[in-house]
Amino acid sequence: MKKISVYAHRGSRGTHPENTMAAFVEADRVGADGIEFDVHLTKDGELVIIHDETLNRTTTLTGFVKDYSAAELRKADAGVKFSPAFSGEGIPFLSEVFEWASANKLIMNVELKNDKLNYPAIEQKVISLIRHYHLESRIVLSSFNHSSIAEVKRLAPDIERALLFEGLPDDIVNILSEKKEAGFHPDAPSLTKELNKQAQELGYVVRPWVANSKEQILKMAEFGVDVIMTDFPEAAIDILQTRDFESM
Repeated sequence: MKKISVYAHRGSRGTHPENTMAAFVEADRVGADGIEFDVHLTKDGELVIIHDETLNRTTTLTGFVKDYSAAELRKADAGVKFSPAFSGEGIPFLSEVFEWASANKLIMNVELKNDKLNYPAIEQKVISLIRHYHLESRIVLSSFNHSSIAEVKRLAPDIERALLFEGLPDDIVNILSEKKEAGFHPDAPSLTKELNKQAQELGYVVRPWVANSKEQILKMAEFGVDVIMTDFPEAAIDILQTRDFESM
């Protein structure tokens, strides 16, 4: 039976504060194959890991990430809103995650969060850091901003790229045929078994987001996807292993 990899979406987001070192460490502990996280730029050009353009939802600060310096963001608590048990958990910097990742084998799906705000030269900054840590073979760069993915292709054709979609256009197969990227990351509810097959026949690695329930995980597995992104990697691994056992 086909091995389906499990990526922890924003880390083990279901059990730990999203996009924090605690969530990434937990993903590694439970045996996830990879982690997915989001990158923004600070006011002074540093790469930080947080999902939203603003700090309000997940941290103790308010306002836009882009309006804070790196030093100011280091004062934010990114754990306490999830649970007091994670009080003091900070916003990670991309360099810190890459440094930590040097001691493990996780694949890292780095989403460039430049689909709503323009972050000048974010592609080059991320690529430079990837090269500094020699992580080229363990990175997938994705974005809803497909022009940004084209820029990544121009700057670093050796680093894997993926096209993100939320909802799918009617001509999705034509788009995939024309773009010729490596990864196809649709939202799970939009994916069909037939589209998964078509994308794979075009050479794409299909990594839908996000499957959390047993029903969703088994549905994606039945489609034959390559990777399941989930907020609950430990549970997803257990479900897939049980499925493999029951099918033998």
